[in-house]
Amino acid sequence: QVQFVGSGGGLVPPGGSLRLSCAASGFTFSDYQMHWYRRAPGKQRELVAVMSSSGGSTNYADSVKGRFTISRDNAKNTVYLQMNSLKPEDTAVYYCNAVNSYNGRIYDYWGQGTQVTVSS
Repeated sequence: QVQFVGSGGGLVPPGGSLRLSCAASGFTFSDYQMHWYRRAPGKQRELVAVMSSSGGSTNYADSVKGRFTISRDNAKNTVYLQMNSLKPEDTAVYYCNAVNSYNGRIYDYWGQGTQVTVSS
């Protein structure tokens, strides 16, 4: 059974930092490309960051480039999102997502979401 345990969200003032974690189980984590998405109130879901299965490749949305860092620890089956210089527009529910393709089939798993609120 696929499960994710997320942590690290909360309320932070503008300019502050948070580190989100998403611990996975029930699948071979090291085979999966990992993503962080977010959905702000009244807006579409946005892809924030991507990391390859090995951790050797990353990509970021322009809105977070230089402020957010995605990382992973395959020994701990955990993906992280370090968020610095937070802005009110970063307020959203953040989701981790794992994707892999194998034998022509797409495997796509989602975490439950973690609220991040940036406000003074």
